Amino acid sequence: MAKALAAKDAVSTRMRSIRRVLWIVLVLNLAVAAAKYVYGTVTGSASMQADGIHSVFDSAGNVVGLVGIALASRPADEGHPYGHAKFETYASLVIGVLLLLAAFEVGSSAVAKLASGSYTAEVTPLSFAVMAGTLAVNLGVTTYERRCAKRLKSEVLAADANHTLSDALVSVGVIVGLAAVALGFPMADPVMALVVTLAILATAWDVFKHALATLSDRARIPEEDVRAAALAVPGVRDAHRIRTRGTEGEVYADLHVLVAPEMTVKDAHDLSERVERAVEERFPNVAEALVHIEPDDGHVD
Repeated sequence: MAKALAAKDAVSTRMRSIRRVLWIVLVLNLAVAAAKYVYGTVTGSASMQADGIHSVFDSAGNVVGLVGIALASRPADEGHPYGHAKFETYASLVIGVLLLLAAFEVGSSAVAKLASGSYTAEVTPLSFAVMAGTLAVNLGVTTYERRCAKRLKSEVLAADANHTLSDALVSVGVIVGLAAVALGFPMADPVMALVVTLAILATAWDVFKHALATLSDRARIPEEDVRAAALAVPGVRDAHRIRTRGTEGEVYADLHVLVAPEMTVKDAHDLSERVERAVEERFPNVAEALVHIEPDDGHVD
């Protein structure tokens, strides 16, 4: 009982931390989006407007993440005995869809400008100042969110950090485009907007790839690492049929442990609990480890 309560408290603390990070990033992304889009509209810069739209979708992704975390933090129930952690992964998929929509919006606008031959971007020192300032914010947000994602093992934060990083790279492209326009190459502005589109599509693919890995129950911890943790417990002769699945922050593990055939049921039960604790202590992201005891009599199930 105490073990279950401790695990529940740890999950709740993790979810609250993720939610706090998402709120902070949301506020910063909205400020960046407003600065880019408003100034891009005033100056007629397609690439700056595109970058602003991308930042808006960053903000929408934060909202999706908040909703996903709210659902994922609900406790296990009769219909969801393993909890609701995968709602965090579903939120990542929605962020991927939002990225695809952003890519379509940005790409279609750039193609329309190239087709019409309308290059109206106005380049001023303030243009570069706005982009440099928002770029600095994006890089700061990316670094902060990546550190939090690694510490909290959060798929939503990791996806959002990659999203924000792509926004920073896009901003670099916009700065290059504005510089080219200032040097007398106005077509560079919509061309860089197309580069923005490619960057968004690459980010969307990365988000989908990681989300689908979780939904397809890809192994989360190397089998040999779990086996080593089990073999470190006195009384364990070997371990096999090791499986792990779940989200990065909430992993479920099960394994078969071989013990002396003459071991009593009580001793075997106590040993299984020690192995479970060893695995959970070795891998803090393991929410539950389930150990099956087998006699080491030469027959492997």
